[in-house]
Amino acid sequence: MTGKIAYLGPPGTFSQEAALRQFGGECDLLECRAIDEVFAAVESGGAVYGVTPIENSTEGAVNNTQDCLIESPVQIIGEQIVPIEHHLLAREGVDKAAVASIASHPQSLAQCRKWLRTNMPDLPLRECASNGQAAQLAADNPAVAAIAGNMARKIYGLRALAESIQDQLGNRTRFAVLGREQTVPSGRDKTSILVYAQNRPGALFRALEPFENLQISLSRLESRPLRGEKWEYIFFMDFEGHCQDEKVEELFRRLSACTDEVKILGSYPAA
Repeated sequence: MTGKIAYLGPPGTFSQEAALRQFGGECDLLECRAIDEVFAAVESGGAVYGVTPIENSTEGAVNNTQDCLIESPVQIIGEQIVPIEHHLLAREGVDKAAVASIASHPQSLAQCRKWLRTNMPDLPLRECASNGQAAQLAADNPAVAAIAGNMARKIYGLRALAESIQDQLGNRTRFAVLGREQTVPSGRDKTSILVYAQNRPGALFRALEPFENLQISLSRLESRPLRGEKWEYIFFMDFEGHCQDEKVEELFRRLSACTDEVKILGSYPAA
């Protein structure tokens, strides 16, 4: 493969792990400081593909990714589902008594909320752009412990003060693989769309009715406030099938008759 793969850095994040799972250990990675930078790199051609978290099984949607999908022209061309195991990490020789604060990405902190409340309730929590950045802080400062995964532990030479501290043992994160061109049908596809529903009673029911009538399996439905519009909402939907399938083309025709707008985010092989 030629070209760079943009991911939410620094090294040691689960986004990096997802990129390596998708493209292999020899891929040329481009480290980005924020999710919107991943999208920008793909849009500009600075990267051929991008990898960004989109949904966690414990904490739900990743809002930054959703916001970027609303505005960006890039397509979702694949997905990776990565098991998430969080550890409390610190520099070698540091014990729990020396830790003055705990750093991690907000989603990671939320995924370990119960453990933190039970085991280290008095320590301040420090939000970082990624758990890789938190691991960097822990490597530089013995008073900081990071919540991060095994890749970060190895890269930054940290040791685990506590292992597997996530509240849900089956914790997983779904990552979107981003590109500029649509994929061809694989025979086992998923499609993601945005639906701008009409602001009147029954709007959501009318948007869901075509799925029932066409017997298309809807795997995800999530609402999000529309920026700049009071009490206006958009809906993120995932469903089985490819946008080139006849049944899905008919779905779009029916949705266009009962909604304000439909944006296709991408059709791609299901993980």
